[in-house]
Amino acid sequence: MNDPEKASGYVVLFSEIGFVLLFTVLAGILAGYWLDQRLGTVPVFVLIGFAIGGTSGAIGTWRLTARFLAKLDESDRR
Repeated sequence: MNDPEKASGYVVLFSEIGFVLLFTVLAGILAGYWLDQRLGTVPVFVLIGFAIGGTSGAIGTWRLTARFLAKLDESDRR
């Protein structure tokens, strides 16, 4: 992979990481908020949703990064 392709690959990777983290954390918080509203509880489920969303976002980020690095390593071997 030449330098412009690497640079654009990193830009795409970082934007994907941002979207994955944003979507998963926001979805967890909104689901927790909805549950709290339905059950009339204090923001217990918001915190649980945040934790679940953050964890799934971290897992998604790990998978994206691992796939990107494997592809980058494969192209450098050529």
